[in-house]
Amino acid sequence: MFPFRVMLFALVAASSFTPVCVLQFCTDGDGDCHRHDATASSSRPPNTFTSRWNASASNLDRFRVSCKKLIEAFPIDEGGGNYARSVKNCIFSKSTPTPLKGPLRLAAASKVWLQHQQSPSREIVARTSYLHLSRQEVMEDILDLDVAVTRSDDFLLYASGGRLPPGSAPLAHRYGGHQFGYWAGQLGDGRAHSLGQYTNRKGEVWELQLKGSGKTPYSRSGDGRAVIRSSVREFLGSEAMHFLGVPTSRAASLIVSDEPVMRDQFYDGNVKTERGAVVLRLANSWFRIGSLEILSQSGEIDLLRKLLTFVIAEHFPSIHPDDPDKYLAFYSTVVNETAHLIARWTSVGFAHGVCNTDNFSLLSVTLDYGPFGFVESYSPRFVPNTSDDEGRYAIGAQADAALFNLEKLATALGPVLPGKQQSEARDILKGYVDIYHKRTHRLFKAKLGLLGEEEDDGSLIAFLLKMMEETHSDFTMTFRQLSEVSFQQLLNRNFTQLWALEDLSSHNLFPDWLSMYRLRLLRQPNDGDLERQQRMKNENPRYVLRNWMAQSAISKAEKNDFSEVELLHHILSFPFITQEVAEKAGYAQRPPSWAKRLKVSCSS
Repeated sequence: MFPFRVMLFALVAASSFTPVCVLQFCTDGDGDCHRHDATASSSRPPNTFTSRWNASASNLDRFRVSCKKLIEAFPIDEGGGNYARSVKNCIFSKSTPTPLKGPLRLAAASKVWLQHQQSPSREIVARTSYLHLSRQEVMEDILDLDVAVTRSDDFLLYASGGRLPPGSAPLAHRYGGHQFGYWAGQLGDGRAHSLGQYTNRKGEVWELQLKGSGKTPYSRSGDGRAVIRSSVREFLGSEAMHFLGVPTSRAASLIVSDEPVMRDQFYDGNVKTERGAVVLRLANSWFRIGSLEILSQSGEIDLLRKLLTFVIAEHFPSIHPDDPDKYLAFYSTVVNETAHLIARWTSVGFAHGVCNTDNFSLLSVTLDYGPFGFVESYSPRFVPNTSDDEGRYAIGAQADAALFNLEKLATALGPVLPGKQQSEARDILKGYVDIYHKRTHRLFKAKLGLLGEEEDDGSLIAFLLKMMEETHSDFTMTFRQLSEVSFQQLLNRNFTQLWALEDLSSHNLFPDWLSMYRLRLLRQPNDGDLERQQRMKNENPRYVLRNWMAQSAISKAEKNDFSEVELLHHILSFPFITQEVAEKAGYAQRPPSWAKRLKVSCSS
């Protein structure tokens, strides 16, 4: 498929242990420099083309959005309806959400946790260095709303498509994409409506979308709806990733209803009636690689230039609009930051599941949470998506998938790049592998608490991952428990009640690795045990959104019990801090036996 397979580490240094291909790296169809932090927000003062904000508004009367900037920048498909059709010469189509049928219930909202059993104190949170990312709750910190508004009927209507917020002129985005390696033609927002842009009191511009809000011109044969199980996963997944420090879109709320939706979950002819749901989600931009591909493939080159000029002006402020190499500079930034994003996925054990070009953001944030998963028993062949029969998007192939997508981005840019710049773009892409390797290497060194740089660090990491694979050790808890043991425990191999390390220690080469690791730690001057442990805890979460945890919450939510959705949202908002309520729920224990039978597919 590719001229080479991207390895987790292009090392392997000489040692008595020779690891094999440890992690070969690269959604759902509907360098070290960073441009943005984990929220990927563009900061600029409010203006007449976006919204007005009302700090800590207790009601929705003054909440406004605007589509004016997007509508004035691009030709719009007036269409006249949400019927499926081929659309040309536009970026967006006008499309009105279809109200979700009641009764409506608020299942979850991204809010500040002020009072909750065993909530971490604000003092503890403030001292936790992993929160170098911009910790933002959506309702209060991004949308400037008092969480009390979520209890109003108005909010239920706004967040489910029953009523449009002031200033909204809803749009559906036209894009294409390569799906599982093949050009799929026009795709677009088949069940998502953009409500408009909101500029908050900090000057951040966020584009609000409803997902599951009905048919659009891009729905093809779909019904435009989403169901409870996929919507719970979207809400919890995007919020969990944010608090893990991974660039991502966000979820403001989850509304569920009794509206019947028919789904063949595993494409086996077993059609069932499920209940509809809508997620109010937001990102600084929803433009993706497929946004450019559809224009290039259709020969709409003037519109391609117009979209590129808009994206660069809005989201890449370091690139001057008159720079003759601006498109090349844009491409270089996307290559660099995509490599960083995939490395970050790898470091927390996240597998996207559908790494198609239509699901890869131009701003290098995680989009479109379909059949994703966090690897448990570590294997580079872990595939979260039952629909991915060939394992194209296994966790060990994600970096390869990203490379493929960046190649397609270069192809899409071809019509606006002179011949010399096309050659330079190919050279830029060649640097992707090295950027990814270096970033992943640094992240895994941090996970092991290693300071400085030694020649054998890569081998130490690869050795550990290979042992984890062969002992089926849990990815998250192996690293977390290494963070929690003292040096004396490492010396004595005292891993009582540390189930993941007990599994790992069953490997016959574990004593050799442990000896290498202890000696490496001893060579770190002025690095005390407590300092190392805290540094590692800040890199290694204790809680991630495991499929069995999500499924347990989904089963209750389908019966209108949203307590576990709320509990999980709270726990995953502080993933690096040990929480008593999470321990009682078993979220850091060995996954239950029934978890191995769970399947997740593209059907949602």
